[in-house]
Amino acid sequence: MNMKWLLIDIAETVEELKAIMHSQIKAKPKERVQALYLWKAGIVKDIADLASLLGRSESTIRLWFARYQAEGLSGLLSWNYRGGKRPALSGTVLEALQTRLQEPDGFRSYGEIQDWLAKEQGLEIPYKTVHQTVHYKLKAKLKVARPTHRLRFEMAVVDFKKTALWYFPVLATH
Repeated sequence: MNMKWLLIDIAETVEELKAIMHSQIKAKPKERVQALYLWKAGIVKDIADLASLLGRSESTIRLWFARYQAEGLSGLLSWNYRGGKRPALSGTVLEALQTRLQEPDGFRSYGEIQDWLAKEQGLEIPYKTVHQTVHYKLKAKLKVARPTHRLRFEMAVVDFKKTALWYFPVLATH
């Protein structure tokens, strides 16, 4: 049933709502009081008109009015709705992942992190989500050693490091 009208009892007067609306600093509370003001003043007659005037959906306006009816003006002004999709990794899972990333052996690939999340946490997370969370949110780097040649002679490396300190004193500090 799509009702375009709504019965709502607004306790404040038009003058009070106007004063409260003008005293608001932030846009969200001001817009909510403006909706009450427009409704109480009779400037709009139904939800569809109010929604189009404010540039909001009818469901949003109904949500505001339901909040006002339940908690009054103070509840409507203090309410900070945070909708949207919840993060795939949050809370204890994110902390466990960060702890595991800081270990010396860490992870070698994002696929390895995916496997760990599936095995240890029971979560099937897409590769892209794992990469974005680890790289951008946690700002962690994977523990991947630089490749070495399969025929590298270790004694030559040691000798080079000993003689290189004489040629390159900067290397001595590292």
